[in-house]
Amino acid sequence: MEFTIKHTWDGLPVSHEPVTIGLKSNNAGLLMEVNAPFFDDPAAPLGEPGKPFSRLWDYEVVEAFFLIQHSEQEELPLEFEVTRMKTKWEGKAYLPWNYFPPCTNKFNAFAIHGSGEERKYEALHPVPRHELQEGQKPDL
Repeated sequence: MEFTIKHTWDGLPVSHEPVTIGLKSNNAGLLMEVNAPFFDDPAAPLGEPGKPFSRLWDYEVVEAFFLIQHSEQEELPLEFEVTRMKTKWEGKAYLPWNYFPPCTNKFNAFAIHGSGEERKYEALHPVPRHELQEGQKPDL
């Protein structure tokens, strides 16, 4: 399956080449492949690759959430590889099936980049425009 993040969290179109996320399953788990523009803003955090990193969403990141109600796992080690070019990056992450809650039935993905007033929050499934409330901001 392939998904494309074409909108900001509040449903506006993105102003750049959109992020794509591919999901491929096999008996042992799920391979998630990301192809995204590289903004280099903010700079990468100092942390050991493949190890849990608190508040990664404060940096340039593509995130995926696989959920059921009232169940979540956080800070799991991850096997991944990243190829960074001048204006884009590609990543592959292997997610073992035991990382998923039983009966996972919801999925969303986000791409976040930029600093200060230029910070952008993009979502595969944005908040529907008719559900936005005055002054609402992205869920950080």
